[in-house]
Amino acid sequence: MSDTPVKQNTAAFYGQSVASFAVAMAATAIGIYQLEADPWVRAFLGIAVLYLVTSAFTLAKVIRDRQDASTARSYSPFEKL
Repeated sequence: MSDTPVKQNTAAFYGQSVASFAVAMAATAIGIYQLEADPWVRAFLGIAVLYLVTSAFTLAKVIRDRQDASTARSYSPFEKL
């Protein structure tokens, strides 16, 4: 086994990340709500933002999983014990 220490984020970094995400989503929602456009245009922009956010989370997970697989042997639920 490797004795390399596991790097973990600090609570402050985690809090800042959550706060930044919340502020960005709130600002975007307020901007779409205040937009002088038809309701269907605002609805389309809202759905587009939600799609972008979920795609970003998925991309981050895929990148993290690929990095984890390259640094250590990944677990496979179908391997023999």
